[in-house]
Amino acid sequence: MFKPQRILVPTDFSEFSDKALAQALDIANQYDAGVHVLHVIHEEMHRCAADYCIPEDQMEKYKDQLLQGAAEDLRKQVAKFPEAVGVEISLDVKKGIPYEAILEEQKEKEIDLIVIASLGKTGIMKYLMGSVAQNVIKGAHCAVLVIR
Repeated sequence: MFKPQRILVPTDFSEFSDKALAQALDIANQYDAGVHVLHVIHEEMHRCAADYCIPEDQMEKYKDQLLQGAAEDLRKQVAKFPEAVGVEISLDVKKGIPYEAILEEQKEKEIDLIVIASLGKTGIMKYLMGSVAQNVIKGAHCAVLVIR
């Protein structure tokens, strides 16, 4: 019988990610597992638009603010769930290409279950750019539970 001990929940703070986190917490409570919640800030942030470029030092400050804001948003997201009480939870924010960072995290943390939303904030854009969930399913070396 499959009994996950380390569960990874990638989040983009959407309502779909909330559903995935709720499911992961339910599984964690059932099997006394730990939950690792991860948010990935896409690494491709453009400094220039049309004829205006943001200076590099301001861009670095903005990236730092994004990291701090995302860390706070992770705490707020988990705090919405009373099921989180008593579950060992770790929070992390990384920069990178989302599906690659998720798969890297899975290997580093020896995750045995990824619980991921089938949709995120991008909605229709997933059809144009490729789905994070789809790429995670293809590359994962553990069980993946996709939440609709």
